[in-house]
Amino acid sequence: MSLPSADAELVQIVDAAFADAARRAGVFLVCRPGCTQCCHGVFAINELDAQRLSVGMKTLRSENPTLAADLERRAKAWIGEHGTNFPGDPQTGRLGDTEADRAHFEDYANEEPCPALNSATGLCDVYQWRPMTCRVFGPPVRMDADAGDSTALGHCELCFVGATAAQIAACEMPVPHELEQKLLNLIPAAHEEATTHAETPMQGDTIVAFALLR
Repeated sequence: MSLPSADAELVQIVDAAFADAARRAGVFLVCRPGCTQCCHGVFAINELDAQRLSVGMKTLRSENPTLAADLERRAKAWIGEHGTNFPGDPQTGRLGDTEADRAHFEDYANEEPCPALNSATGLCDVYQWRPMTCRVFGPPVRMDADAGDSTALGHCELCFVGATAAQIAACEMPVPHELEQKLLNLIPAAHEEATTHAETPMQGDTIVAFALLR
């Protein structure tokens, strides 16, 4: 399975939307290289995110094998420490979808640094291929509520300190969820015989650590 070609368009749209939101936000958006708060705490990524990371790792294995090896070491160490408590299948890396699994995930590895975070530089070593959650974090983005409801806008807690609801709403970042879902629909479900996260990708959510080892 290969990354849908239109993923480049999705990334371009999202990155342009972030840049525009950052321009409107000005000093209210404090996101800077080296600020790593958003790099701590595990979060779910979809199959499109996972395949993008897989493409990035393939590129690094060819162009910077030392860095790729270090990322793999970090991912393996992360799974070694937290894999036994993983709320899903630790063989495939797929998150469970039961109510109990979802409840467990709420408190799972919440303070742990992402294995893609370089502790020496404070930067993401797969920044070019990072998941959509990472690309939209910081500016106000709409949560599950009707348009026009300023209370439905979520943003990084370090940003927009002292801003009014109107100022926050004026900096809203649109997210192309429909295009992302369209691309996700192009990814067929994995073959049932896949037995590990290093083999055929499995449709469904996973986390960064497993995706780095594909």
